Amino acid sequence: MALGVEIERKFLIRKMPKGKPVHIHKIRQGYIAREGNNSVRVREKDDQFILSIKTHHQSGGRNELEYNISKEEGEVLFSSLSHDAIIKTREVYEINGLIWEIDIFEGANKGLVVAEIELENIDQVIDIANWLGPEVTELSKFYNANLASRPFEKWRVSYDALIERLEG
Repeated sequence: MALGVEIERKFLIRKMPKGKPVHIHKIRQGYIAREGNNSVRVREKDDQFILSIKTHHQSGGRNELEYNISKEEGEVLFSSLSHDAIIKTREVYEINGLIWEIDIFEGANKGLVVAEIELENIDQVIDIANWLGPEVTELSKFYNANLASRPFEKWRVSYDALIERLEG
């Protein structure tokens, strides 16, 4: 089990960052339960299955508990989803000593690209590089749990128009 506090910021991107990713992961995930800011998620990442529980953390961010589970257990949980699984490729970049994860969504969320950075503390300052677009950290429709129930294809907006709208 891994226990930690997740403090992250999310951005749409204008273009992919320079350089090659240090890792590329194929991810399938779904939400078994959600209540308020709490969620229980099953994820398959590079053939490893993980059960995650996320809850609100009082000083900002979220508590995150993760448990490795067997493929059989993971498939049982995936079969119980009330929505299509989220499918994405995650490209991981190290830029100026920080780790950026860029999720390139597929399926019902195809066309959406979101960059995330996990912070060490709530007040950590980061440089906003020119490849980043508008910040969407506080916009709940960009939470993966909400993308599962209301995917990007239902938003009736192109990615470029979305960036323009959020910057306007």
